[in-house]
Amino acid sequence: MGSGKKPLMAMVLATVVLATTVACGGEGAGGGTELRFFYWGSEARRKMTEEAIRKFEEKHPDIKVVGEFSGFADYYETLATKVAADEAPDVITIEIRGLREYAERGTLADLTDAVDTADIDAKVLATGTIGGKRYAIPTGVNAWSLVVDPEAFRKAGQKLPDDTKWTWDEYASLAAAITAGTGGRIYGAQQAFNPAFLQIFAAQRGERFYDGNRIGVSPRTLKAWWALHRKLVDTKGSPGVARTVELAAQNVDRSLFATGNVAMGMWWSNELGAISKAAGGKQLGLLRMPKAGDAASGGMFLQPAMFYTVAERSPHRAAAATFIDFMVNDPDAGGIVLSDRGLPANAKVLAAVTGKLPDVDKKTVAFLKEVAGELTDPPSAPPKLASAMEDILRRYTHEVLFGRMSPDAAAQKFVTEANASIAG
Repeated sequence: MGSGKKPLMAMVLATVVLATTVACGGEGAGGGTELRFFYWGSEARRKMTEEAIRKFEEKHPDIKVVGEFSGFADYYETLATKVAADEAPDVITIEIRGLREYAERGTLADLTDAVDTADIDAKVLATGTIGGKRYAIPTGVNAWSLVVDPEAFRKAGQKLPDDTKWTWDEYASLAAAITAGTGGRIYGAQQAFNPAFLQIFAAQRGERFYDGNRIGVSPRTLKAWWALHRKLVDTKGSPGVARTVELAAQNVDRSLFATGNVAMGMWWSNELGAISKAAGGKQLGLLRMPKAGDAASGGMFLQPAMFYTVAERSPHRAAAATFIDFMVNDPDAGGIVLSDRGLPANAKVLAAVTGKLPDVDKKTVAFLKEVAGELTDPPSAPPKLASAMEDILRRYTHEVLFGRMSPDAAAQKFVTEANASIAG
């Protein structure tokens, strides 16, 4: 569920294959080991990753790392092509939603004891373990949170809520009041359909998103979630349905924050910096998610922003583990990458680099420390083929919001289709 990205299995028509090739036998020009490291992201991520690679090579001159970089839209289809051709990179970046799929098909190596994990939170680390084997090491952590623009609240004549006890009804009413208070110039909320949102909403009602290899969210909870979306539209707390659907598919640089026309929105906490930049450097903040009135738990959780893994058939597994160890445990790497792959998962690295973080990222560190005692356990890797879930959920949400399907019918069909998808 990382950062509102496109579902993995929806990319089957992608045709881009990276042109980077491997030196003969995986050996560098000087006879040392050559690793291939596959990752996705922005141009800024590519530049900082190349800087980190150079620092690693300074410390390990016998290991050369060739970065293979892709935009996210083509990443997983390109990875699938490489794996099918028996050309899997040595080190592979992957999200939690695709982890089980690649681990259980035998693509990934067991990294138990291969990388030092002593300073990584045990519960976060456990998300990379399947069937007793540690296939993945978290790069960093984030939490699905509410982003707010205090200036927009002031313009609307509204105060920031007490997020330790506010409810979904209060959230919807506040959104409507902000829109009304600015004459529609600023919307109260930009909506999101990410499964992480539904996961938190369901946890507050005592339900899991996945119950083993089946969907754990009940039709009743789905209908309540859709009713909240509908209420925001009907009370003008958010834009109309067509605009809401359009915005939910956009990156942060095309969000309502980027144009100064919204007070609240939901994103992963590590995106706060990018949202603030898109908003022209505004001082944005993070709040806890609202709760159901009688909820025993807020349902928020830490999740690895992504993982580092090693190909099972890599001829250089020890060197690959050394590179991962550097990326997650070395303060020099942390000082370069900073929060780009989530706040560092290694507590000592986070402490070492916090002073170097931009002020907006320091806000994220402070927020996650504030809510740490309230968080539920991180979710385990979802079932195989769960990578299609975001697309399935979005599709039925659209059907309900556009009035093409009743909430009752959509809820039943979602559960049926989702269960069929993860059953394979």
